[in-house]
Amino acid sequence: MDIFPPLPLEEWSDTKETMHRFAQIVGKVRLTASDRRNHWWNVPFHLTGRGLTTRPMGGLGEMPLFCIDFDLVRHRLVVDVLDGRSAEFGLAEQSVASFHANLFAVLEGFGIRPEIRAVPFDLGDQIPFAEDTAHAAYDPALINRYWRILSQVARLLDRHAAGFAGKISPVHHFWHTFDIAVTRFTGRVVGASPQVDPVSREAYSWEVISAGFWFGDAERPWPAFYSYTAPEPPGLEQEPLHPERAEWLPARGSHLAILRYDDARAAADPVGTVLDFLRSAYEAGARLTHLDAQKLACPGGVTDPWYEH
Repeated sequence: MDIFPPLPLEEWSDTKETMHRFAQIVGKVRLTASDRRNHWWNVPFHLTGRGLTTRPMGGLGEMPLFCIDFDLVRHRLVVDVLDGRSAEFGLAEQSVASFHANLFAVLEGFGIRPEIRAVPFDLGDQIPFAEDTAHAAYDPALINRYWRILSQVARLLDRHAAGFAGKISPVHHFWHTFDIAVTRFTGRVVGASPQVDPVSREAYSWEVISAGFWFGDAERPWPAFYSYTAPEPPGLEQEPLHPERAEWLPARGSHLAILRYDDARAAADPVGTVLDFLRSAYEAGARLTHLDAQKLACPGGVTDPWYEH
């Protein structure tokens, strides 16, 4: 099996737009039914051996403890409750409206009544989920390929994360932006302007060097690995990146380090190439933020000074 199979944006854009809205509906349930964690760590999805999971939420006597999973092998949405009850329905041939109706009917049957803002976030329209019959494309083969790519990228980001002993996020899949990322924190609290939206204020209240992957969008219509430092130190875009095909691109007043997915796929050692890219982008941010990278290094995930290989 190809570690990084091809998935050009134009090949699955309609399916992606539908799946992204399915994910936002479930993600908003997660948002309202989980306890807030610093930098929104409670909100994103995690990977399973068959798809995506919200992880358990609710409980503590306030509502039934439950979990929602996307099974992207069988192409089913599964809701499990702590008392053993379970319900599921198919993902294919669903519009956003029917998906929304089916999910909330299942939750209502379990006595779960989450209140969400039931419109898409930053997707170019404000069609209420309950009324959206326009987005109804779901190609099971392409969705399964998306999940397989996501799973390999998650493992790669885990390997990148292993070399850092400081505060670091889990590897998680963001349903609002449809990317997967892991974030290293330098330890400096920087705060954000009150004029910045509350999502970004919480996400970037501390200085970070983040690494991740996205599947492409209208602005950059190709999948890519990326890294950024926030707030961005002056001169970051002048720092060297590896391999040669990697580049700094302007992005909303700052810069992203980019390695296109197809360039990584074409490399003789795709995994090593991506890890080298992420390392070079991290080192660039660490140098310019004056982070003591050597102190926070833990090669292979080991901090034990007496560890013997």
